[in-house]
Amino acid sequence: MVFSRSEELWVEYCRALGLNLSRVRAEAGLSQEYVARAAGLATFTYQKLEKGESNPGDPANPRLQTLVSLALVLDLDITEMLPPIPHTLARRLRARPGVDLPTTA
Repeated sequence: MVFSRSEELWVEYCRALGLNLSRVRAEAGLSQEYVARAAGLATFTYQKLEKGESNPGDPANPRLQTLVSLALVLDLDITEMLPPIPHTLARRLRARPGVDLPTTA
């Protein structure tokens, strides 16, 4: 792994994901309860995702199936839901032997 789940970089990324979910849901005029049920989640689980958590104090780590379901319910491309990848993470990956990532402008 490039970073641990407890690392602040991951915690911030999860919070940003939660803020994106909350913003898109609010803009669509949908309740947390509706989105959760439509995506096949418990309301509590969805509320925790909007906070960027899975359990109190633990950063979110939703399954791909959950992310796809939420994207379908919220009518957006999954890439619109995910926050941009932090530059710090890209630098760490590029520093690994044998990793040749494309650079962005």
